[in-house]
Amino acid sequence: MARHTALTLRFVQLFVGLFLYGAATALQVRAVVGVSSWTVLTQGLENVLPWSFGVITVVSSGVILLLWIPLRQKPGIGTLLNALAIGPSADLVLWLVPEPSGLPARIALFVAGLVLLAVATAFYIGAGFGTGARDGLMVGLHQRLGWPIWLARTLVEVTVVAVGWALGGDVGAGTVIAAFAIGPMAQPLMPWFRRFPWSPERTAAAPAPSVAAPALEARPTPDTPAP
Repeated sequence: MARHTALTLRFVQLFVGLFLYGAATALQVRAVVGVSSWTVLTQGLENVLPWSFGVITVVSSGVILLLWIPLRQKPGIGTLLNALAIGPSADLVLWLVPEPSGLPARIALFVAGLVLLAVATAFYIGAGFGTGARDGLMVGLHQRLGWPIWLARTLVEVTVVAVGWALGGDVGAGTVIAAFAIGPMAQPLMPWFRRFPWSPERTAAAPAPSVAAPALEARPTPDTPAP
């Protein structure tokens, strides 16, 4: 596969994954049974700022990227698109999907959002352009301060949940479920979304073009993760 074709398809995969990520976040918000940690903070900020959920998501991502500077993390194109794309897609789905009535419907919507979030995470990471601002913050704390990843993640997420809850964010059973379920759900899906003909692993493994023939294939260089 030609390099420009592979790169184009990787960008398509990235954008689809980011759109689905925002949509999954919106479904969890509409379920009103508790949302993931960073979404709790976004909801809390929504109570004190005159901005939409999506705008706050974009702005908070920018603030988090500023914290990368002392941690010496470098964002890739996937990191920047992550910061810009998820908020608008969440706003769109929040506008399209009403809050369901009745606990069974809310639970079903939450489960749908959780499954979609796992798929979206594996989908956009599989494009090979790096992960998002929030995960990069945890990686930076690990590399710069020597904290274990689990400790950095736990401290950051407990902090954002506490601040978001104090500001009126939706903390509930869904918050706990999302915290423990999303990793085990997304991890097995990762290899599936790295097996496309345009995936970095597949194109990198392709034989080099003959010197005598036109260069039809070349190895795309994925951006290093910044999540």
